[in-house]
Amino acid sequence: MITKSAMITIAGRPNVGKSTLVNTLTGEKVTIVTPKPQTTRNRIFAVLNRGDTQLVLLDTPGFHKARTRLGEYMVSVVRESIADVDAVALVVEPLDNIGTQEQLLIEQIKSSGVPAILVINKIDTVKKEELLRIITLYAGAFEFAAIVPISAKKGDGIGDLLKEFEKFASEGPQLFPDSMVTDQPEKQLVAEIVREKLLICLDREVPHGTAVEVTKFSERDDGIIDLDVTIYCEKQSHKGMIIGKNGDMLKKIGQLARADIERFMGTKVFLQTWVKVKENWRDSQTAIKNFGYTN
Repeated sequence: MITKSAMITIAGRPNVGKSTLVNTLTGEKVTIVTPKPQTTRNRIFAVLNRGDTQLVLLDTPGFHKARTRLGEYMVSVVRESIADVDAVALVVEPLDNIGTQEQLLIEQIKSSGVPAILVINKIDTVKKEELLRIITLYAGAFEFAAIVPISAKKGDGIGDLLKEFEKFASEGPQLFPDSMVTDQPEKQLVAEIVREKLLICLDREVPHGTAVEVTKFSERDDGIIDLDVTIYCEKQSHKGMIIGKNGDMLKKIGQLARADIERFMGTKVFLQTWVKVKENWRDSQTAIKNFGYTN
């Protein structure tokens, strides 16, 4: 029976492994992961129940210097997510200097008054003596409640991190049902899976200028799910790249997405995809809102 809970924001600059960490902690793929920066655009709640404690993890976009209105929205999501939680987990890479984005995040944490845990990810890429220098460096910059070295990809240190998270749990009602692992509706998860494949399959700026909308989500009597998905891009030339020669790229994206969606849904999926151009949508407040990027 859940009697305690804690809300913990996972913050950091792009590509430090925040989403990989959330997926590893929950044991479920609740947020998409790619090697490209700014994969996560929205705040995503992930729910983990451990004994009498419910941990609600807030996966946030990478904290970066915004160049579009969408970027400004993503940065505002991070700032708002640092306030009014029980703790912040600042995820960093094992580098021997504190970067600009990390410094800005530490300042945000200081001004919020929220306690923070430093999570040094990717420890499998450095030697022990290097790691000790990094711990000393960050310990001098802020009084963290704990410093936990981990490898989100390999699972090292995850148990220790969960124990630290549980220290912030307090008595209170259960926030989410036992069966719930994320607050994302199925349509949003489907759209995110398609966007993940766009990021994986396409190069340079093309995938970052895409948005995905699920226009049809219906279940047949035999359990098969019919999905109509529209991919929006910012330029006509990008549309050609997404479709590819003889439609090969779009077919590949669709096949990869369908396989993941079927695993998530536990049933067969009939997926149809279209590509449309919506120029400069990342700088349109209306378009950003219509695609679900709202605080």
